[in-house]
This record gives sequence, structure tokens and C-alpha cells, in this order.
Amino acid sequence: QVQLVESGGGLVQAGGSLRLSCAASGRTFSNYTMGWFRQGLGKEREFVASISWSSSTTLYADSVKGRFTVSRDNAKNTLYLQMNSLKPEDTAVYYCATDSRPWTSARALGVMVGVGYWGQGTQVTVSS
Repeated sequence: QVQLVESGGGLVQAGGSLRLSCAASGRTFSNYTMGWFRQGLGKEREFVASISWSSSTTLYADSVKGRFTVSRDNAKNTLYLQMNSLKPEDTAVYYCATDSRPWTSARALGVMVGVGYWGQGTQVTVSS
């Protein structure tokens, strides 16, 4: 069982920055590819970014590439998402998630093959 708790969301003006954190339980945290997803009002949940267990590989949605940076600290069991140059369209509930299982064949690529555990989400609101 893995527990994930997001924090760091809030209200920010367009062009501003926020840093989200996701604290995870369990000694197997470092074995999972991890990712961030978001869901805007009336929209489907979408992929934002992911990172391999060793932080050697990161992937980003085109919409956030160059503005967001995903990182992790396995010693602290924490996943991060640094969000810069925020836009109103970034407004959403942001969720962190583990891959569906550890030690996947795609782990070296930073690709999530599924979702095993979700956090409760943290609201990010970007005003015009």
C-alpha cells in the first residue's frame, strides 16, 4: 500500500510560479516511475510529466514543456513539480501518481504503463 499526499497548490497570477510536492509512504517509493496529472474543470484528466526511478529520464506534455520541471528525492520519498510561467489554462487539480507497479520494463524510459496509486490532488488556480 502506498499513500500519496500533494501540497503546494494555490492561487497565482499568470506568469507566476508554484512548486508542488507529493509526499509518498513506503520503502519501495524509489522503485516506481512517478508522474503528475491534472484535471481542469469539465475536462478529462491529462498527463503532465513523469520521471524515472533514478531521475535519469523525464517526460513532459507538449503543453508544459519548457515551463514545468519534474524531479524527485528518493531519500525524502518526495516528488516535485516546479511550475513556471503559469498560464490560465494551467488551472486544474494536480495529482501525483505511481506507476501501476514497480520494476516495469519501461522504467528506464520514464514511461508510466499505468497508474497504481493516486494522491488526493491539490488545486492550482492561475488568474489572468
